[in-house]
Amino acid sequence: MPGASISRAALLDTLLGLRGDASVDALRDPAVRDLAWLLLSPDLLRPQPPVGALADPFDTPQELQATFDWLRALDVTPELLRQDLAATRITRLGRYAERLLGFFLRLGPATQLIAAGVPLRHAGLTLGECDFLVRTRQGARLHWELAVKCYLHAGDANGAQAARLADYVGPNLKDRFDLKLAHLLHHQLPLSAREEFASAGYAGAWTPQMFVKGWLFYRHGETPTDPSELDPAHGRGWWVTRRDWPAFASAHAHWWRVLPRLEWLAPRYHTQRGTDYACCVDANTLTAQTSLQHGPTMVAAFIDDNAGNLRECSRGFIVPDDWPEQARRYAKQ
Repeated sequence: MPGASISRAALLDTLLGLRGDASVDALRDPAVRDLAWLLLSPDLLRPQPPVGALADPFDTPQELQATFDWLRALDVTPELLRQDLAATRITRLGRYAERLLGFFLRLGPATQLIAAGVPLRHAGLTLGECDFLVRTRQGARLHWELAVKCYLHAGDANGAQAARLADYVGPNLKDRFDLKLAHLLHHQLPLSAREEFASAGYAGAWTPQMFVKGWLFYRHGETPTDPSELDPAHGRGWWVTRRDWPAFASAHAHWWRVLPRLEWLAPRYHTQRGTDYACCVDANTLTAQTSLQHGPTMVAAFIDDNAGNLRECSRGFIVPDDWPEQARRYAKQ
């Protein structure tokens, strides 16, 4: 049986230092923290039968415990992971997550990699690409599609309308959760079952599964009903308009930092010796830093742990004052 979700939550809290004064034992290397989060954080979605089964890196509690120990050891000597990430220039969050997961599948103590980025072609045209073909230690042959997404809720917050996945929109209003799920279910996951796939050298049968992680952000003070597709345990953040930001920030935290896109995975942790520690500023300074940015900006709030380091306590987006109305229109298209 796969490891219980509550055990994974406790393990992740320990690894990321999210349990009060437990930061002293937390992983320190940012990439190792991101990998731990990718493997152990809750899925964004529930299973979507008949096609959309969820991927699980661990078949047994023993594999889960072995991975916990492996991550702790990797944090002590993370040079191999750093070299792997530095081998190619990475600018997209999805590509960064792919490199992390591929590293684990090649060298970790659980599910093993067969191939990554397998293109499917027909008559000279590329029909798509399978993210990962893997084999569990028990012999199951799986086709994984990985997605890491950050969506902001732009729909009704008072329960007057039915909850919809379409209400979750990308910060730049070029992506929507319902459209992404439809693409996964109707295009990406069926790729490995097509006849053309056998000609790629990886004849089936393959069991398709989706590996969808990320964060969903809700307007501060609003608690809308979750659509049925969502896992209730999904990662949550907040969003506020620029107009509301000063009052929110002053009541929420003292230390703040803008999060670059490649830091959108695991909660951040900054030691006194790290260069990022000095980048944490007060709310007024962060306001000045973001004043010229036209679109939504992800920021993180930090608290001082018992050892004098800074631990992320929440994250969210500051959005332009006209963004909510634009987002509502996009959600209804």
